[in-house]
Amino acid sequence: MPILEDLDDAYQKIIKDNQFNHELDYYLTHFAGRPTPLYYAKHLTEYIGGAKIYLKREDLAHLGAHKINNTVGQVLLAKHMGKKRVIAETGAGQHGVATTAAAATIGLKCDVYMGETDIQRQSLNAYRIKLIGGNVIPVRSGSKTLKDAINESLRDYIKNCQSTHYVIGSVVGPHPYPQMIRNFQKIIGEETRKQILEREKRLPDCLMACVGGGSNAIGLFHPFFNDNIRMIGVEAGGKGISTGKHAASIGAGKIGVLHGQKSFFLQDNHGQIIETHSISAGLDYPGVGPEHAYYHDIKKAEYISITDKEALKAFHLLSQLEGIIPAMESSHAIAQACRQASKMEKNEIIVVCLSGRGDKDIRMVAAEEGVTL
Repeated sequence: MPILEDLDDAYQKIIKDNQFNHELDYYLTHFAGRPTPLYYAKHLTEYIGGAKIYLKREDLAHLGAHKINNTVGQVLLAKHMGKKRVIAETGAGQHGVATTAAAATIGLKCDVYMGETDIQRQSLNAYRIKLIGGNVIPVRSGSKTLKDAINESLRDYIKNCQSTHYVIGSVVGPHPYPQMIRNFQKIIGEETRKQILEREKRLPDCLMACVGGGSNAIGLFHPFFNDNIRMIGVEAGGKGISTGKHAASIGAGKIGVLHGQKSFFLQDNHGQIIETHSISAGLDYPGVGPEHAYYHDIKKAEYISITDKEALKAFHLLSQLEGIIPAMESSHAIAQACRQASKMEKNEIIVVCLSGRGDKDIRMVAAEEGVTL
């Protein structure tokens, strides 16, 4: 608790500091490449035959995902706190790459915990972390995926808190992390609001994003909280909810506590966390950020699931129709957008957060389809 209280105090002070905010704006603009475009997916829209589909192109942010928005903010915070080292957990590898890159440009040492299973299925990103100067620490406990990487990161943080800051990658964990990370990611929704008003002269009818922990989704949703807009978070349905092989925490989970947060988790009758499954390493987490649990409870947002098979189909569809290869995480949101758009009128608008690009998933997709690269 003292570690978290110190972090909260430092964060609350730093966000009012002009020098910090000037530096953050500098890195987001000149290093991360913001603002990212809002792209009208004309061919996808015509193919589906319903609502207009716009893509918030976080795949065009530096290193190919929305993760850089948060890592630049947290690493800069760590530097202002006098820390010499940052650590991170990663599943799909994008957060690990983004943390390492932010640490490199800001000048801190970086260690990344990654489950052994995720290292194998996301070997490209594991190598990218090393290439940028980070140290990948394999996690061999439990399911050897994201949950276990978080466990090891928390242990390291508690042991080395004087010199180290833990850069959590999603809107999960103990306070102030969910609030802090949401605030670093809300730039997605703030830019979207400005861009859609310029393009369409009005706000969208529906916002959509994939949800594992949920940082890209809450980043898109939060700036529209007070607007009457439908919000849909898309969880990983894996092989189907009925099979038990999925990662749909809100759709099939129960309220519990894990990693310092109260939220929805996939757990057994004794409250023990059960193993998850998703074709997407970034959605393969047994819980969801507490703010999403709140959105669900107050009926501000809906949470549905998309299966591996549906996500794979959307992966190919967007690639072929728009020349944009989406991350497997984002493909879940694309699949639901196609389903939703077909039920809507042609004058209605959907904005999908395209949270990342699919380069990291190509080998995995090829293997899934029996193609040898």
